[in-house]
Amino acid sequence: MPTIVVDVMPKAELLDPQGKAVAGALARRGDSTFSAVRIGKRFELTVDGEIDDATLTQARTIAEEILSNAVIEDVVGIEVVE
Repeated sequence: MPTIVVDVMPKAELLDPQGKAVAGALARRGDSTFSAVRIGKRFELTVDGEIDDATLTQARTIAEEILSNAVIEDVVGIEVVE
């Protein structure tokens, strides 16, 4: 069955305390490769049948109205995986 994957991230201008904690843990273990970490959410919507433009539009609406909080988060990606 095809799946629509929705990625949601905190808005860039907002503090990401979880990401900051992970970045701190990386620094404590001596890993200087990564200067920052941001943590988001991934949703997988399984579709019964074919995915068409109407299905993608419906998924975007759901992502913006239900899966994310528009005040503090952005929907950064919607992709179809088979």
